[in-house]
Amino acid sequence: MQINFRRQKNLYLFAIILLFLSNSCKSDVKKNTPDNSFKKITDRGKLIAITGYNAYSYFIYKGRIMGYEYELLKRFGEKIGVDVEIKISRNLEEMFKSLDNEEGDVIAFNLTITNERKKYFDFTHYLNTTRQVLIQRKPKNWRKLTADQINKSVIRNPINLEDKTIYVRKGSAYLTRLKNLSEEIGGMINIVIANDSLSTEDLIQQVAEGKIDYTIADENIAHLNQGYFPNIDISTFISFPQKIGWAVKKGSHELLEKLNEWIDEFKTTLDYYVIYDRYYKYRNYYRARRKSKYFLNETGGISQYDNIVKKYAKKSGGDWRLISAIIFEESGFEPDAKSWANAVGLMQLLPTTTAQKDSVNLSDPEENIRAGVKYLSWLDEYWQKVINDKEERTKFVLASYNIGFGHIEDARLLAKKYGANPNVWDDNVERYLLNKSKPKYYNDEVVKNGYCNGRETVNYVKDVIQRYQSYSQFAN
Repeated sequence: MQINFRRQKNLYLFAIILLFLSNSCKSDVKKNTPDNSFKKITDRGKLIAITGYNAYSYFIYKGRIMGYEYELLKRFGEKIGVDVEIKISRNLEEMFKSLDNEEGDVIAFNLTITNERKKYFDFTHYLNTTRQVLIQRKPKNWRKLTADQINKSVIRNPINLEDKTIYVRKGSAYLTRLKNLSEEIGGMINIVIANDSLSTEDLIQQVAEGKIDYTIADENIAHLNQGYFPNIDISTFISFPQKIGWAVKKGSHELLEKLNEWIDEFKTTLDYYVIYDRYYKYRNYYRARRKSKYFLNETGGISQYDNIVKKYAKKSGGDWRLISAIIFEESGFEPDAKSWANAVGLMQLLPTTTAQKDSVNLSDPEENIRAGVKYLSWLDEYWQKVINDKEERTKFVLASYNIGFGHIEDARLLAKKYGANPNVWDDNVERYLLNKSKPKYYNDEVVKNGYCNGRETVNYVKDVIQRYQSYSQFAN
């Protein structure tokens, strides 16, 4: 017995040693696994952020790209020296799937940080906190009732949710909370997972319109929507305060560290609170956006000039959304805009514009758009002789529209001379347009138009194309 016991004891100790060594090896492997999450972003010069389209995170209003997450992402991009590309997902499940498939670097959305989610993704330090609230309708005559009378007619104690039917967004933290609440109250809550296409705002609207009786939302979102739907009640809390943050793929330690450093620093600034208040506290602004004909995802409208733009885009064979993106970049849809160089109107045209042969009143919006589209068509025909690819040619057209085709021709000649591709914009012709601010290049014998500062034009091309891509997701 004693010998067997010692043998078993030795085997046991040997097993522990093996387990320790095995875990050490695993630990070393994990430790030594390269984390390229941040380097990949800086190498490509672009952060790809996944978010949702709604009236607070990311949206297009009167042609302008706006949103709480959008503004924060732009600040982070500036901090680390990269551009930001937005990838829109229609629901939370799609967001997490896209992140897991490495189609984006970060989910920048109003995400509740839960232990269940942390099993599969890493989360940043929290950006803010909120509580989950029950969305229900006030009585029909609520305007004539006292606060006490309203309180008696709605659910205030979560216990009274037993046997009630509550619709929640698929993949949301509300589903987990309701399941736990059902256990806590010792009664069945009938939880219905809404259609994939429905957002939290859609469900709130359905409550307000009497199509469903209850849904759940975060308090900050509920607060905004009550400004638009005053007949909803949002005063019944069903959770303690919860942390809201962004998600990255498991193991993206370097990116997570950079995000956390920036969040901790940025949250101490006045700029952060101004941005938060702009999108989550000012209900009048939210209501104005939702009611506007130019809240793009709901109406498909970009500006009051859509019909004119479509008319001349159709005649020229151009894309009205691209023309709209140019107009926004040029004038912000202000027909009286005038630049320091005496460019006039919506499309900021000079009276001496090359393609302009007839007399035009550039202060008139329709005539300005007609003339601008005509000039764009002329530029497209000009570059069509050497650049066959339409998407590539668009970049040359935009650059020429901004700074003049002569400077772009110079940049192409420099690109060809120094071994770059004269028919490719990104990192080729754009690089030599930037170099035209240096004596070595603007004094080169192939250059005919002299010095130029190409930084504005390079940014212009990038900004117009990004805006065009954003418009294209929601406007037909």
